[in-house]
Formats: sequence, C-alpha cells, structure tokens
Amino acid sequence: MIKVTLPDGSIKEFEQGATPMDVANSISAGLARNVISAKFNDKIVEASTPLTTDGALTLYTWNDDEGKKAFWHSTSHVMAQAIEELYPGSKLTIGPAIENGFYYDVDFGEHTLSENDFGKIENRMLEIARGKHDFKLREVSKADALDYYKKQDNPFKVELIENLEDGTITFCDHDTFTDLCRGGHIPNTGIIKAVKLMSVAGAYWRGDEKKPQLTRVYGTSFPKQKELKEYLELLEEAKKRDHRKLGRELELFTFSQKVGQGLPLWLPKGAALRERLENFLKKAQKTAGYEMVVSPHIGQKELYVTSGHYAKYGEDSFQPIKTPNEGEEFLLKPMNCPHHCEIYNATSWSYRDLPKRFAEFGTVYRYEQSGELHGLTRVRGFTQDDAHIFCTPDQLDEEFKKVIDLTLYVFDSLGFENFTAQVSLRDPENKEKYIGSDDVWDKAENAIISAAKEKGLNYVVETGEAAFYGPKLDFMVKDALGRNWQLGTIQVDYNLPERFDLTYKGSDNESHRPVMIHRAPFGSMERFVAILLEHTGGNFPLWLMPEQAIILSLSEKYEKYSQKVLTLLENNEIRARKDNRNETIGKKIREAEMGKYPYMLIVGEQEANDGTVSVRKHGEGDIGTMPVEAFAEIVNNEIRKTLKAFEV
Repeated sequence: MIKVTLPDGSIKEFEQGATPMDVANSISAGLARNVISAKFNDKIVEASTPLTTDGALTLYTWNDDEGKKAFWHSTSHVMAQAIEELYPGSKLTIGPAIENGFYYDVDFGEHTLSENDFGKIENRMLEIARGKHDFKLREVSKADALDYYKKQDNPFKVELIENLEDGTITFCDHDTFTDLCRGGHIPNTGIIKAVKLMSVAGAYWRGDEKKPQLTRVYGTSFPKQKELKEYLELLEEAKKRDHRKLGRELELFTFSQKVGQGLPLWLPKGAALRERLENFLKKAQKTAGYEMVVSPHIGQKELYVTSGHYAKYGEDSFQPIKTPNEGEEFLLKPMNCPHHCEIYNATSWSYRDLPKRFAEFGTVYRYEQSGELHGLTRVRGFTQDDAHIFCTPDQLDEEFKKVIDLTLYVFDSLGFENFTAQVSLRDPENKEKYIGSDDVWDKAENAIISAAKEKGLNYVVETGEAAFYGPKLDFMVKDALGRNWQLGTIQVDYNLPERFDLTYKGSDNESHRPVMIHRAPFGSMERFVAILLEHTGGNFPLWLMPEQAIILSLSEKYEKYSQKVLTLLENNEIRARKDNRNETIGKKIREAEMGKYPYMLIVGEQEANDGTVSVRKHGEGDIGTMPVEAFAEIVNNEIRKTLKAFEV
C-alpha cells in the first residue's frame, strides 16, 4: 500500500499502482469527471500515471492554471496531427502551452499556410477530438527515439533528442500520432470540444535568427463551445480597449521611427495626465515622509559594476558611452537605486535620522529586443516612480507595512479593486542567479512574509521570481477584462547597502548597515498608463481625466455664453474646453462620446437666458438642466468620493 497526501492534509491509502484518477474516484464521481491533470511530489503527471511511492498529490481541473496548461498542450498535439495529415512532409518541432492557448512551430517545407487554411485544420482537429483517443506516455530509449525521427527526416526532433539523456526520453501517443513529449496531458481527446486557430507568424528555430525559419501556428481550445464564444468576445473587447488604439484616439502619446523604437513621445494631453499622476503620488509621499531627489540619466560604468546592474543588464543593454578621456565610460542608467545609494552616502547618518525615504520619478533605459516591444507596456525608456527607504533592521517591518498602505491607496484611488499579492522568493535550486548570502536572503524573505500576513493581504508565494538582489512583494492586479497584470512592487535589499558600504551610527556609537526597501506603486509611468487605459477603456477616474467636461454650443452665436461657462468651470478647478464649431449638435455629441469626455454641457438660447447648462453624462445620456455652480458641485462631489487624502 502507498500513502497519498491530499492538499487539505488528509492521507489516503491505495494499492501500489493506483492512478490520480483512482484517487479522484475515491473522493467523488463528480471530481473524477472533471480531473484532467495532476501533480505528484511536485512533478506534473498524467491522470493515468501509476503511483508507486508515498507522496503528495494535487488534482487539477479546467478551473486550475495547471489544468488549462495540460488541456492546451494536449490540443497542440491534436493540431500537430491534423497538420501532419493535411500537409504531408511537414516537420514538427515544439508545441507548448502558453497563456490562453498554445502554439506549434512547424517547417511546412514546400507547403504554405495562411489564415484561409485555418478552417480545414480546425475541422480535422475536431474530428480527431471526437474519437476520444487516450493520451499515453511511454518511455523510449535514446537510440530508438533518434531512429524514429531520423526515419521521419526530422532534424529538429533529432537535435532535441541528442541533447537529452538516455532514460529521460518519453513519447506521447494518441490515435495514429506520436510526438516527443515530457508529459502533462488530459486523459483523452474527447474533452476538447471547441478549437480556434488564432494567427500564424514566423519564428526562428530555438529563437536563433541564424537557424531555419519556421511557421508558428497559434491556437486555443476549450471544453465547451460557449467558453470559446465568450473568450472571442473578450478578445474583441480587448481590441477596443487596446492602449495603443486609445492612446492615438485620445491624443495621449505617439511613437516615431526617427526618434527610435520603444521610445514614446508624450503629447500635451498625455503629458498632463502623467503630471497629474505624479502630483497625486507626490502629495501622498509628502504625507508619508518622503523627500524628492533628482539623479542624472547616465552614470559611470563603475557605478553599475558596483551595484551588480552591469552584470545583469550590461551586455544586453545600450552600449557604454565613451568620452574623449581614454578609458572613461558612462552608461544610460538601467535603474535609479545606485544613484540613490550615493545620495545616501553623501551624508553621515545616525540611527536617530533614520528612516530616510528618497523618491524620484527617474527615467531609466534598457535595450529590449525589437520583437519584445509593445506599445507602452514594453519600451526602452521608461520613468519609474522610484523610492528607496534606508532604515534600521528594527524599522524594517513597520516601514514595509507603510509602503503596503501607500500602494493600496494608489490602487483604491484608481479603481483597481481586484488584486493578489505575490511574495516573490529566490529559486533555492539556482542560487547563482542572485547576489548576497543565505542569511540576508532568509531575513529579507521572512520580513516580507511577516508583513503580508500582518496586513491581511491575500497573497501567494512564487519561488524563482525574486529580483537578483532581493525578494519582493508584487501586486498582481486583475483588470476589467479579467487579465492579470503585475502592478506595484516592494523589495527588501540587504545587498546594495553592503556593496555601497552604506552605514549609520547606532546607539552603541558603532557603524551599522541600513536595510534598503525599493518600492514603486506604479511600477513605471508608461506601463501603468497603458494598463489603466485598458482597464478603464479610456474612461479614467474623473479626477484624472485630461478634460472633465466639454461645452457644446448649439450655434456659433452662443460663443460668448460658452466662454462664460468655461470661466466659471475653471474657477471651480474643473478642466473643460469649448466646441463652438458650426456643426450639428448631434455630431458634436457623438464626437464627444468618442473622445471619452465625462460630461457634455449643451448651451443654447434657453440656457444662455437662464444661466444654466443642459448636462449629458458619458455613456448615460441626459441628467438634467442646472446652474453651472450645481454642475460644479456634482463634479467635485464625484471627485471627493474617489480621491481621498492619504492618511498615515
């Protein structure tokens, strides 16, 4: 008999050779119907894998991320089978699950593939799926595996196998199809009820542009047709909310090939939006005891060698800037932290002076590959709402919790209500990726977990996601479309104070190392604005809107009254503009709706005579005619509800 420990801590005994599906059946028939994958002793296994030792078992359904991963990876096998049948001579390479689906890289040889071919591939995939073919994993010797793919004349699979060790190679079979695979499949093809090929693109073998170019076919699949329909509708909504599209329409930012890829240009409305976000955070930071500092956009190479950033970013980033002085090199700064360490080092500090909280909206530069650039979410120059807190070890817990409070204030003020905190720890199996001793890492990781628990955060722990210099608390925000984004980060760092020889004089009159907290509630201004655009669909919180109202006159003869209304609004600190064009009021309203103006104030003869405005609200329609002062009060009340002062 073997003992199987379930996630709730309960232990069940089974005969040796029992499968995860047997375990599921012992719990309930309903669970067994829904189980599609499993993990045993931290290794992903099939629902049909025999269990031969004691261990911990987790069962996955479609509702779990690992379940979806197995589902999509299995569907990639089905797509590969369909492609192999429909395009004889095609050579398969790899077909992993990815977020929201899967892809397969294929050498189509003499064949070509376009989106016009998707229908016949999908139809064949569904025919295969309806056959309810079991996925069966089997071990294969290296010699047999090589022989199999050499006979198929597939150099890609041969190359993969040559890099594997004998005894670790497995094939997955279903129907008449066989593929080299490590595992992680659903029980059978019949679970796949809906498929959709999404796009086709070029991809180099193993990401190396010196190697053959392949065709990458992207797809997705679901256990119900209804879920595919909902997903496609969500994608259509996402297209409407794409920040690149909205950024153009709302005249917030642009890009120029002459300026360079990944280097956004902020237009007047976008610059004003950024400025309001900065001022919002600066005001809260002042209340929280931060001091603003400014550091240059470049620094001597040695600065980043000392910090460890050169080793991390140097080779893959912008190349050093050489000066007329031989041997003198500068770098575009990849991070603000080294500069802030030197600002701290400019003064001698006592324990009575700490904590010191230095904040800066500092622009940093990293050379992202052109294929990875994406609107504002992945750029080469971006501004971080950076701050670094230098404190004593005794102050660390309190300071960390204060940063959590500030981050939650930012989220609340901007309408991000659904989020999870992620405690990102280092990978214990790959410690060479990180700097610093085990002792300081243990201290830092324990400090973050303790603060997260004490603040009552809903958090998960992820190993291997730490920064190279320390663990961190990342905030994973779910947007209006249900997508997860990493927004806001807090990091504990014992390493940079050591590297920069930072000290303070303690109560014992001896020198001690401060602890450093890195934090950025926005993360970067560019990425934050992109996510906020897509979350709100361009309908920002009223306090943040570039223009909160637009005055629409029925004709040009009411321009004088429009100006009077505009002046009254400005006196009430309401941002507005006039539209006195000789256009129909219907056209003006349609354009104002498209421009996301929160309020439209229509003025004509009646309003001019009565000293009123006829008010329409974006997306809602008419809300009545009222004096300008009454409208101003509506706006200011709405702002007061969403933008409260930060309290320490």
